[in-house]
Amino acid sequence: MSKEIYRNTVEFAVRGRYALFSDILTRAGGEKSSYPIPTYEALKGILHSIYWKPTIVWIIDSVRIMNPIRTARKGIRPIKYGGGNDLAYYTYLEDVYYQVRAHFEWNMNRPELEKDRNEHKHHNIAKRMIERGGRRDIFLGTRECQGYVEPCRFGEITGAYDNCGSIPYGLMYHGITYADEAVSNDDKDMLTVRLWNPVLENGVIEFIRPEECTLKRHIRKMPIKPFGELYDNFTGLDEFVGGDIGELD
Repeated sequence: MSKEIYRNTVEFAVRGRYALFSDILTRAGGEKSSYPIPTYEALKGILHSIYWKPTIVWIIDSVRIMNPIRTARKGIRPIKYGGGNDLAYYTYLEDVYYQVRAHFEWNMNRPELEKDRNEHKHHNIAKRMIERGGRRDIFLGTRECQGYVEPCRFGEITGAYDNCGSIPYGLMYHGITYADEAVSNDDKDMLTVRLWNPVLENGVIEFIRPEECTLKRHIRKMPIKPFGELYDNFTGLDEFVGGDIGELD
């Protein structure tokens, strides 16, 4: 069943020669191997590079896998902690192309930014930033994998897995819940890692919301950094923006 389409939904395509959505089980040995599909956290990071404000929280609804899943192995010489270089093999995804659908919600853990809750403003800025390819560089899981974004209509163009049926991928990393985006009471003031069991249905993965992940682990306590004090440090800021801090881009 398709998810609800929110009025502040954004849709975009992201492409790249390579991607590396690291499987956390492969990192212990010093080598990295990519998951076959993008993680929730990686797609959220792409949206943060397109447009982000502490006032909003991006929710990834769906991703559509457009190209066949292929891998490429490369020899890498990463820097060792003790100095010098090591030799490792990284397994990347090759020639990736995804369509992404997402929407934003207000970050209720930041009441000091209540004046900035202008849905029309943030939605239009986000759409403009997608048209321009993002505010910052786009990376597909890791910095050496450059990505490129452009507007699209989710579901347009034939994808490689449109008629593949159901493909489960087992237990995978979903993302990290930081204290300032926590929704569940048990995640408040905590840094939390989430896991889930994704299923590819005819080329589309419908993500569950972060607070719906039942497989999670609290890493440590984490305070929320306030943003209100930042505004107080600027004398006359209200006059500069016409008395409404929320209109700053």
